[in-house]
Amino acid sequence: MKYLFTILIFLVGLKAPNTQKESAFQKGEWFKFKMSYSGFLKAGNATLSLKEAKLKGKPVYHVVGKGWTTGPVKWMFKVKDRYESYFDKETGVPYKFIRKIDEGGHTKDIEINFNHKEQKAIVNNKKKKRVRTITTEQDVQDMVSMYYYLRNNIDPASLRKGDEITTNMFFDEENYGFKLKYLGKETIEVDVNGSDVKVKTLKFRPYVMAGRVFKEEESLTLWVSADKNKIPLKIKADLAVGSLRADLVEFRGLKHSFKIEF
Repeated sequence: MKYLFTILIFLVGLKAPNTQKESAFQKGEWFKFKMSYSGFLKAGNATLSLKEAKLKGKPVYHVVGKGWTTGPVKWMFKVKDRYESYFDKETGVPYKFIRKIDEGGHTKDIEINFNHKEQKAIVNNKKKKRVRTITTEQDVQDMVSMYYYLRNNIDPASLRKGDEITTNMFFDEENYGFKLKYLGKETIEVDVNGSDVKVKTLKFRPYVMAGRVFKEEESLTLWVSADKNKIPLKIKADLAVGSLRADLVEFRGLKHSFKIEF
């Protein structure tokens, strides 16, 4: 359960040529996900909310992501995570990222400020009382801003089955290269806002490191709505022990209509 919210937020960004100018989202957007373990045991919930703010005089979007365990799992392994990102309203580049988590007693309290001109990340590890300056990759995103930035850059028309999609991300104190394989389109059934509906999706296979957490390199599958919103609808992960699933169950404030199949 330690990785339930990290898995969710890490996987919802997809990179493609920047051909779409219209934003895929707007202030007031909100999502809620239900997490389940091994297909039947409810593990927890996660939410993402988006609002407008100002950071050092710059107009930005401020995203807050929260994740927590529920039910029996909460008593076996308590998780309470909070992620925040401040990113530019026009370009999508991140300025500030916050990660404050408590996962079964494993805690982190990290704040990252980005200097894109010098390609540096100033990492303030508040728990260890240590500040480091680390060189970042070009066009780097944090793990939350990546989702919103790349939603504006997905071009479904340019994707072909088997395409491999890459992106750069900075997380905690490291640069990460992340790769996904496009598996094609698929219509799936989802239960959102209290209704069972069929939705056309883009299906992806993210590559991960096999070992202690994931069963193998291709242990993850991700379904994203094929409409203009490009929101994550379902994630399945085969773990070293058991499996984890995240399902979108509630949303509000979408900029575009949520398209369903009849």
